[in-house]
Amino acid sequence: MENHPAPRGSEGCLTVAVRLPVRVVVSVLVVPVRMVWDLLVAGAKALRRVVLAPVWRVLVVIPFGWLYRAVLTPAGHAVAWLGSAVGAGLGAVARGLGTALVWGVGTLLVAPLAWVYRVVLTPAGRAVGAGVARLARGVGAVLGWVARAVFVWPWAALWRWVLAPVLRYGLLVPAGFLYRYLLTPAGHGIARVVALAGAGLAALGVVLVVIPARWLYRTVLTPLGRAVLVVVRETGAAIGFGWRAAGFVSRAVGRGLAWLARTLVGRPARWVYEVLLTPVGHWVRDAVLRPVRRALREAGRAARAALASARETVRTARRDAWRALVGGPPRELPEHRARTLGSTTTASGAVPAPEISLSKAEG
Repeated sequence: MENHPAPRGSEGCLTVAVRLPVRVVVSVLVVPVRMVWDLLVAGAKALRRVVLAPVWRVLVVIPFGWLYRAVLTPAGHAVAWLGSAVGAGLGAVARGLGTALVWGVGTLLVAPLAWVYRVVLTPAGRAVGAGVARLARGVGAVLGWVARAVFVWPWAALWRWVLAPVLRYGLLVPAGFLYRYLLTPAGHGIARVVALAGAGLAALGVVLVVIPARWLYRTVLTPLGRAVLVVVRETGAAIGFGWRAAGFVSRAVGRGLAWLARTLVGRPARWVYEVLLTPVGHWVRDAVLRPVRRALREAGRAARAALASARETVRTARRDAWRALVGGPPRELPEHRARTLGSTTTASGAVPAPEISLSKAEG
């Protein structure tokens, strides 16, 4: 058997009369609002994806990541190591001081006090306590007998033989008689009068308040409430219908604009990039940039070779000049990286040059 949906209840003429105008008005008002809303949402998403996310990454994520990796992490490791070292030292010192203090207190204070307590105070306390206990038992017995004789026996006799008979026959018996034969009948009568008066007031309230209020509720408030409920329900349904319809319209407009953008901008730009810019870029890279880079590399090599040749030429000329001035084979002084002529700068890890002149070196 097929499950058919349950039929909706019959709709009144008020519902049918209100539904169509309300839906038309709400649709006219909601469609522009929904389209503006979708446009704002799309713009906000694009702004967040294109501007805010890169700016956030460049200004916050990358600097703070570098700061955390390059500064805070090493500083934290150094502080942790220093703290652990200081803690270990303080712990060792505290353990030594604690051991010494415990030994001193136990040897110099606790042991003598324990001996005094065990040998002197304990026997003396036991003897004094036994005597005080016996004396306290005797004094307590005497005081107990005196207290009973003064405070208990007279008051017990007074209550039993004087106060109890007076209270019983002077107060309780007359009060019971008054309650049973006077107050109880009077209370029953007052309760009946109050019940009759309450019944009369209730009947009067029903006649003057309940019946008119019930008539007003059935005749006026119920139809008015149903009409307001119909208007509110249909307005809400119309707003929901208009919002959904506006969503369909907004999505259709968005798809159309996207298709136009792809057709008029995206595809021509892609064609220009693939057909024109890519071959031109490859040609510039292969025909211009690589030869220029190769030529610059060769020029650098030639310049370094020329500098080396010039340096060797200068060295040969200096050797020949020295031979012409002094005679004999020149004696080349060892080169020192530690000191240069006219400078006092010393390179790290180099042996200082000897402080002598050329004539002394040759002599």
